[in-house]
Formats: sequence, C-alpha cells, structure tokens
Amino acid sequence: MSLRILLLIFCVFSAAAIAADGMPAGHPPIGAKAQAPRGQLPQKGKVVSVIDVPQYTYLEVAQGKKISWIAAPRVTAKKGDIIRFDNGMPMGKFHSKTLNRDFANISFVSRVVVTKEKE
Repeated sequence: MSLRILLLIFCVFSAAAIAADGMPAGHPPIGAKAQAPRGQLPQKGKVVSVIDVPQYTYLEVAQGKKISWIAAPRVTAKKGDIIRFDNGMPMGKFHSKTLNRDFANISFVSRVVVTKEKE
C-alpha cells in the first residue's frame, strides 16, 4: 500500500514539474536556435565559393577531394578560408527559391566559424 502512495506522490510531483513551464528540466526553450556546443564543430574544410543572401550564406566547401555545399546563418567568409562547422542536416534535391538554383545535396548547419587552422 505505501509503495502505491509513494508512486502516486512521485507522479503528481513529476507532472507538476513538467506543467510548471511545460517542459522537463534541462529541456531547451521552445523556439531556441539549435546550436552545436562550443568546441564541437567536427567538420573542417576550405571555402571554394560563397553566395550570400539576406538571411543565409551558402558555402561550397572542399574537404580533401570531396566538394559539398552547406547553408548557414549569415557568416563572413571568403574563398580560401578554412572553416569549422557542425554536421548539420543533409538534404538532397534542394531547390533554393532565393537563388532559383537546385542543389543535388546540401547540409543545413547551425554554426560556421572561420579558423586560422591549416588545411
């Protein structure tokens, strides 16, 4: 019997904690921008070309012999810069209305940093 009471009390307090702000403790706020924690930008590459649009920067990036496109919130980068970025979300057959251009594959990343690292 006392185990049932303890379980009931636990459920009530857990529900109250979640209802207090709608999310469990430690959950990021709704609408918060997704960001890779500092220091966790596992991808590195050399900028081949840059296309800036009002809210985004499209970067063509060389990683060894592999060339790929990433899209990120506006960043100041130029051809030849070495950048670090998160893994992002890959998307195939993406059409940019702003550029009126199709990308066979592109990754949407949340953060790009220009570094002073060597290739």
